[in-house]
Amino acid sequence: MTVVGLVLAGLAALVHVFIFYLESVAWTGARARATFGTGTREQAEPLKEMAFNQGFYNLFLALVTFIGVAATAAGASTVGLTMIFVGTGSMVAAGLVLLISSPSKAPAARKQLTVPALAIIALVIGLVV
Repeated sequence: MTVVGLVLAGLAALVHVFIFYLESVAWTGARARATFGTGTREQAEPLKEMAFNQGFYNLFLALVTFIGVAATAAGASTVGLTMIFVGTGSMVAAGLVLLISSPSKAPAARKQLTVPALAIIALVIGLVV
């Protein structure tokens, strides 16, 4: 189950790299506007600075998780798993905040939190069994 958890953690990190791209690089583009419901380019523009900053939060969560996966795979499981649990746990927590604070964004929240939650479950099972 540990391998499954590591793969899921890596996938969760990739999702958050993509979110970084949408928020920090392509915010006013059609794909980002459709994803985040920001309407026209002109409507998205005032939120660009905030989205740029938020995108980096997502990138940092992804980096922590990637480094944790690499450390675990290299045999440093205590450090690696700690980093994975911090990264994926933060992803899940942020998804729950979005779900609770903006119920209309439930589909986005579920996309943000499901894979990291599954990674946590698989890794815990791998540690216990």
